[in-house]
Amino acid sequence: MNPESYTTMTQVRAGVDNLDSQIIALLAQRFAHMRAAARIKPDRSAVRDEGRKAQVIANAVAEAEAQGLPGDMIGTLWDQLVELSIAYEMDEYDRTRG
Repeated sequence: MNPESYTTMTQVRAGVDNLDSQIIALLAQRFAHMRAAARIKPDRSAVRDEGRKAQVIANAVAEAEAQGLPGDMIGTLWDQLVELSIAYEMDEYDRTRG
């Protein structure tokens, strides 16, 4: 159902809950990629890559703005996502190879 056709908060909340479930499923896939990175990278110091972090955030901001979203807000959100992903990858590196 299209949010533009919603007439009740129950519909809005159900739509948001459905999207949140989809976002969690996508995050599970993203974190699976972090586990792969932890397995593939040659050493722990390779986990943090500031150049790649900047590129990922810039890509997200550009995509957000192309879809009419506020780039600054998405940039802040993506900065947090990338930092949490790095922390997860470091934990995985330590757990499996440390």
